[in-house]
Amino acid sequence: MTAAANNRPLAGLRVIELARILAGPWAGQTLADLGAEVVKVEAPEGDDTRRWGPPFIDRDGQKVAAYFHSANRGKRSVVADFRTPEGQAKVRELVAEADIVIENFKVGGLAKYGLDYASLSALNPRLIYCSITGFGQDGPYAHRAGYDYIIQGMSGLMSITGPAEGEPHRVGIAVTDLVTGIYSTTAILAALHDRQKTGRGAHIDMSLMDSAVSIMANQAMNYLSTGSPPGRTGNVHPNLAPYQVFECADGHVIIATGNDAQYHRLCRILGRADLIDDPAFLGNADRVTNRPALSEALSVATRQWTKADLLAACEVEGVPAGPINDMAEVFADPQVQARGMQLDLGPHRGVRSPFVIDGLRCAAERPAPVLGEGDAELAPAADMQKAATLRST
Repeated sequence: MTAAANNRPLAGLRVIELARILAGPWAGQTLADLGAEVVKVEAPEGDDTRRWGPPFIDRDGQKVAAYFHSANRGKRSVVADFRTPEGQAKVRELVAEADIVIENFKVGGLAKYGLDYASLSALNPRLIYCSITGFGQDGPYAHRAGYDYIIQGMSGLMSITGPAEGEPHRVGIAVTDLVTGIYSTTAILAALHDRQKTGRGAHIDMSLMDSAVSIMANQAMNYLSTGSPPGRTGNVHPNLAPYQVFECADGHVIIATGNDAQYHRLCRILGRADLIDDPAFLGNADRVTNRPALSEALSVATRQWTKADLLAACEVEGVPAGPINDMAEVFADPQVQARGMQLDLGPHRGVRSPFVIDGLRCAAERPAPVLGEGDAELAPAADMQKAATLRST
């Protein structure tokens, strides 16, 4: 471990990741970026996402999907077949000295292997064991597998995403997996803090469905306060106006006014100061009520501008606005470059987690692992542990 790795806040913690696909690995990668040693335990065929391509990345002769690389940076990979006594023993050896386990098997799926919370906490009472499932450890859907796309639909997220007409749309990434991974790291860190007081570990129950409902935020409160479910509004904000995509002469930009002063400045930029005192648009509530007429009036003006000129004018006048970038434009953006969001991990590239602590940009220093590459590194420690166990019996 390098000096930079030792400076990261979770240095010294060991995480055993019995997880695959995305939510669990995302939690593990986040902890790795923060300095924890993360050991990813894979079946002999490896995490499913190793094959989720194209595109593929060639690493030491293994062609592994870019998808896998997006969620497994900074880890070591070991192979264990849970179906065999040898594989089960290997996992228990790793867990005996670990701080955290992350798993995303179906409810009860690890009990038959003796790798459930009850079994492993008896081996290591200080263990923090995070179970990630589609619907949680209880409730009528607990037995179901969880898939991000389905959760996006069930949680209400798709009911508010996309244009008002036509079919509902999903978010373009597996957002419920990702946010569950992030919430899981928060819960793990809370349990670590509590362990300092109690000396005991904990069983954390995380659910994709719970997480997705939780992030419905203002849209959930819009329903709970009115009894009327919000619908799809496309690229306009349900509670603010003007706060949407506008057409320019050469494409589209986002303009997001959050108060009357910003709205007034936008009207002046566009040569429509007459809209400031129009009774239909005086306050935000008026503008939301009369949004179609306001949008059309402003759009007639924005179509006379190029994207660059309108964004520059908004920047000068303090009107929140921005471009709609593709991924090439994102990584060419000077702000993204200045913040070091692209990682160069030897011949491989990646995306840094957003943590900056006392000026230290926290990121793992190694790319996603080749399947089983950690077996040789970890075998001596496991053998020493086994020998110590045998001597004590």
